Amino acid sequence: MPRFFYTLAVLALLPWAFLHLLWRARRQPEYLRHWGERLGHYRPQPASKVIWIHAVSVGETRAAQPLVVALSERHPDCRIVFTHMTPTGRETSTALFGQDVERVYLPYDTPWAVARFLARFRPSLGLIMETELWPNLIAACHERKLPLLLVNARLSERSARRYATFPSLARQALQRLAAIAAQGEADAQRLRALGAAEVAVLGNLKFDIEPASAQLGLGQEFRRRIGARPVFLCASTREGEEALILDAWPKHHPALLIIVPRHPQRFDEVSALVAAHEFTLQRRSDAAAVDSKTSVWLGDSMGEMFAYYAAADVAFVGGSLLDYGSQNLIEACAVGTPVLIGPSTFNFAEAARAAIAAGVAIQVGDAATLVRQALALLSDADRRAAMADFGRAFAARHRGATARTIALIERFIPAGR
Repeated sequence: MPRFFYTLAVLALLPWAFLHLLWRARRQPEYLRHWGERLGHYRPQPASKVIWIHAVSVGETRAAQPLVVALSERHPDCRIVFTHMTPTGRETSTALFGQDVERVYLPYDTPWAVARFLARFRPSLGLIMETELWPNLIAACHERKLPLLLVNARLSERSARRYATFPSLARQALQRLAAIAAQGEADAQRLRALGAAEVAVLGNLKFDIEPASAQLGLGQEFRRRIGARPVFLCASTREGEEALILDAWPKHHPALLIIVPRHPQRFDEVSALVAAHEFTLQRRSDAAAVDSKTSVWLGDSMGEMFAYYAAADVAFVGGSLLDYGSQNLIEACAVGTPVLIGPSTFNFAEAARAAIAAGVAIQVGDAATLVRQALALLSDADRRAAMADFGRAFAARHRGATARTIALIERFIPAGR
């Protein structure tokens, strides 16, 4: 009965969902494409064994990278199909994997659309990255005896409270999963409290993502364009954060401020914001050397975050200054860039706590303190060097989640399918 009423709610909300796509398309026209997929309509697919990975957007897609590499090596006869919910997730899988994987949108969670998706692709195994509980999708996989695993699972206190609003629905969905692999013990405890029968704690796959040599080389190229100036990077910033940082950033300081917004549809908006604050601006896309009089360099590119970290002396990880829960601080640690984070870290709570305790990251409460700490670190080479060493060691110490997760997945890949 809970799922019946849930399905009625999904059907009632479908018109709003498509209106939402139209609204989002004002700034990101890609939302107008592939609407049929959102209702379970896809091109005919060749017959082959399929491993299906659902990664809702950018972060989940990047986290899946080591799994894709390992699965491709172990099962070269399988076709990997990604499902996403956002155009940026889709673009990220294109940048990371090219034509080595297929990518489509996951349909909205109606029984009929889900049935069409499963009938079209006939996956042998499904992997849901991080936290995406779709009751009808999970029920359909369970009825078809299709193993569906929740991997690299994380569940913040906020999300746990939201799922707990519908306890029967959440419990039923979690108990119908074939297995759950959580990032940390706190995530596992919240999942168990919601009704998950068994949860393995296998670590965070994002620690296993190592920067490619091409990205590090691009970082060196960025540094050549910038010259000898100190560099403060504000990475993956979210709406509202750039204005706070620009308000606090001193005029005419010799350091270069790099801002890389999280979402590409905001590049022009942030460019206008920099101009409104009367800072001189250049954009990464102009491919020119950074003028010594330029105050702000706008990182208007996708898939180059490791390069930006490699070019920076100090980095702030966005989504943490305002209440967004933080973006991925592990990438900066892996490159050896000293990290500053704001007060909101619920998406990376365990990694943030561990990084702060290890001396890898410094947490600040507001934009003024953020800028003060950044300028202090830019003037203290010895402290930056120590934090860089701590960061690389911290990232290396937490690797290994991929091997443990693959060992779990292998138990559910049917022989001969």
